[in-house]
Amino acid sequence: MEGVRVIETALATLPLSPGVYRMLDAKGDALYVGKARALKKRVVAYTQVGRLPERLRRMVHETRSLEVITTSSEAEALLLEANLIKKLRPRYNIVLRDDKSYPWLVLTEDHPFPQITKHRGERRKGASYWGPFASAWAVNQTLTALQRVFLLRSCRDTVFDSRDRPCLLHQIRRCSAPCVDRVSRDDYAELVREAKQFLSGETPSIQRNLAKEMEEAAERLEFERAAALRDRIRGLTHIQGRDRINLDGVGDADVVALHQLAGQTCVQVFFFRGGRNNGNRPYFLTHAKNEQSPEEVLGAFLGQLYEDLPPPPLVLLSHELPERALIAEALGIKAGRKVELHRPQRGEKREAVVHAETNAREALERRMAEGTAQQALLAGVATLFDLPAQPERIEVYDNSHIQGTNAYGVMVAAGPSGFLKQAYRKFSIKSAVAPGDDFGMMREVFERRFGRALKEDPGRESGTWPDLVLIDGGLGQLNAAREILAELGVDDVPLVAVAKGPDRDAGREWFHRTGREPFQLPPRDPVLYYLQRLRDEAHRFAITTHRAGRSKALTRSELDEIPGVGSALKRKLLNHFGSARGVRNAALEDLANAPGVGPAVARKIHGHFHPGGG
Repeated sequence: MEGVRVIETALATLPLSPGVYRMLDAKGDALYVGKARALKKRVVAYTQVGRLPERLRRMVHETRSLEVITTSSEAEALLLEANLIKKLRPRYNIVLRDDKSYPWLVLTEDHPFPQITKHRGERRKGASYWGPFASAWAVNQTLTALQRVFLLRSCRDTVFDSRDRPCLLHQIRRCSAPCVDRVSRDDYAELVREAKQFLSGETPSIQRNLAKEMEEAAERLEFERAAALRDRIRGLTHIQGRDRINLDGVGDADVVALHQLAGQTCVQVFFFRGGRNNGNRPYFLTHAKNEQSPEEVLGAFLGQLYEDLPPPPLVLLSHELPERALIAEALGIKAGRKVELHRPQRGEKREAVVHAETNAREALERRMAEGTAQQALLAGVATLFDLPAQPERIEVYDNSHIQGTNAYGVMVAAGPSGFLKQAYRKFSIKSAVAPGDDFGMMREVFERRFGRALKEDPGRESGTWPDLVLIDGGLGQLNAAREILAELGVDDVPLVAVAKGPDRDAGREWFHRTGREPFQLPPRDPVLYYLQRLRDEAHRFAITTHRAGRSKALTRSELDEIPGVGSALKRKLLNHFGSARGVRNAALEDLANAPGVGPAVARKIHGHFHPGGG
């Protein structure tokens, strides 16, 4: 076997030190990533093919090269392995396919009146972050609670600086209106301090202090202030009543529970921060069926989960991990402190794990039920369009432009698991397109999409070729698309044009196929609903892509043409002078005094607009 020979050759130079190895196929793509305490001892096992499970036998058979990276310890190797698996997504690893970033709360601290808002993406200096939260809904709930109880502003600095009267949030008692001096700087700072206490889990002490302040205000006959404090106490009580699933006495912890059924796996994670429930999220893992135990799957999952998240001090688990100490050590390195992995046997912590297990089971059952319904729809599509088998990949194409400007073509894809959002593609039309020339746009899109497919995967082995192509239009679009594909030498991809019905009524669509009479489906046919959903998703994606491209074009200005003026400086100039015209008309001295500019850059900007020195 070629793969065994490759591995045996590599063994001669492999060290006995810890590290990570990558099995690569003929194209150089990663098939498998693994870690080892001693690389040579671990990799030699792959030469004994008869002892390997079927999944790894196939992997060895496809292996054409092997790469290794040494590390100083096995824990560091585990962290690197998780990083590479998440980045490369090897076919034979357990892969956490979750591209969504986690929302956080951010409290700006570089402003006299800090702003509280939600945040995704990279962190910046001058702010403190609280989270993560499992979803936008969870972070919005906490943000609303903070507004009700602590009256912190959520508006942007530019809005804050331009206000001359309180906004609606102040009127509904969700902001203290620092923008118009309704609260002093010291009093607002106290609100910020209390909010930080709340986010750190110190809710009881805050409630006692508020109750004491309310009583004192009532004794001084300051009834309006006492009523405001009463409303804040009610808001705090409401939060505590809503968060019924809490872990008393535990500050920051995650509850991670796994459930397997019929070869599929769901892991449910509950995030607790400051003793409060920050929401939960299900993760569906891809791995070989019936070959890996729940304990192995859960161990692989943890490394990838905390690749993007800071591990909390405590992680409560539904299963005992075979490498628990090693994984805890690796997470501790990442966190910069001790991380405990614990499988509770009784008490409140055990109840939290059981609750998470129930959620994992129910989420997996729902997904499998949806998958069964999806299979029935795909079977209906196969029957409707005379396909040889249920389609694994359906591609839908649409265009969007305004009189030929900002023209985009898009492709969306769908399969047995629903929409394949990672496969979506945008095509910015580069050729000159006459207003309304949808045929010309479609030609460029098809030439780019299928021309690349022919170049990269002529044997159609990667699973990225469509089993069915849907286009928006009638017989004319169908004939044009067929002609374009024929010119490319692609004559075996089923092609269907979907034309809107009379008065563009949904439900009365006509379906056009080469050599067949156009037809309609009964208005309540489930397959019709499915095809409409595919068409509507392509249309939605085309519209949002076009709008994003148009907005980007509209936001371009004369400042983009000045060498050395980046996006951050451009933003400062626009905020300071109000517009690109204001920058162009500014005197050299005014430019030099603008935030972040200075004399040298001011001369460059002024010289760009006044090349003659005027």
